[in-house]
Amino acid sequence: MKPTHPAASRENTRLGIAAGIAAYSIWGLVPIFFKQVAEVPATEIIAHRVVWAMLLMTLLLGFGRGFGDALRLARQPALLGRVALAAGLVVANWLAFVWGVNNGRIMETALGYFVLPLLNVALGVVVLHERMRPLQWVAIALAGVGVAIEATRATDLPWIALLLAGTFGIYGLMRKQLPLDAASGLFLETVCMTPPALAWLAWIAYGGEAHFGIGNGFSATDLLLVLTGPVTAVPLLLFAVAARRLPLSVMAFLQYFAPSISFLVALLVYHEPLDLRRLATFAAIWLGLAVYSADLVKAMSRPAPEAE
Repeated sequence: MKPTHPAASRENTRLGIAAGIAAYSIWGLVPIFFKQVAEVPATEIIAHRVVWAMLLMTLLLGFGRGFGDALRLARQPALLGRVALAAGLVVANWLAFVWGVNNGRIMETALGYFVLPLLNVALGVVVLHERMRPLQWVAIALAGVGVAIEATRATDLPWIALLLAGTFGIYGLMRKQLPLDAASGLFLETVCMTPPALAWLAWIAYGGEAHFGIGNGFSATDLLLVLTGPVTAVPLLLFAVAARRLPLSVMAFLQYFAPSISFLVALLVYHEPLDLRRLATFAAIWLGLAVYSADLVKAMSRPAPEAE
């Protein structure tokens, strides 16, 4: 008798849904956190985020599953090089996100993560040679219409949204092909990022431009910069719990929590403008996501072909 898959257990399914909602809710609300350190340049915030996340993941792995998987991959230069490249994509993604949040463009960051699932489908076709169903083509086309509408704005292309979707989409594709769990993967990525992060923190401290440890005692800014580590690691680990226990169709719906919450935060908390053109952009992308979700549910509801 085959063992029951964790996702088939009602208790594990409930745990997966709770963990998924928690992860995406944290990601959706995280702009509020980064707004509290808006006086700190994005480059310094990301450097701290890397260092404190690395220390936290070291503790978690040390007291948890250990470093076996990470050390096994680290002994393979080709795979370690791919981890380093993935780490570079993460840094670019984090920089764009924090810069966007702290420069009043939270709504544009939300737009990027609304586009992401549709970009993932397109990457599957281009890179993995997957075949798209007709409704998926419609969803991609609608997302393209939304981006085209945004490009007609008087300012410029929605480069933050495109950079966020592009870097995280390619990062997800690379991580999918690496034989690493989420915790070991994040640990190795932060290890790769830590030397340049420490070098940058040392450089700005030498130049008198650092915002960490400059007052008497441990300041609120110091605490917030330390907390960038848990803010990075905790939702990713919660996501890993959810991904192991839930089917793809449920995860596909949960992933809309984060940009939806960020959109509401931008609109209701920070009163970012929502003109008709941007509303049309979101409407086209939301319609594309609705078509994509309907097609996904339809595909998941079909009975699997019987083995001969």
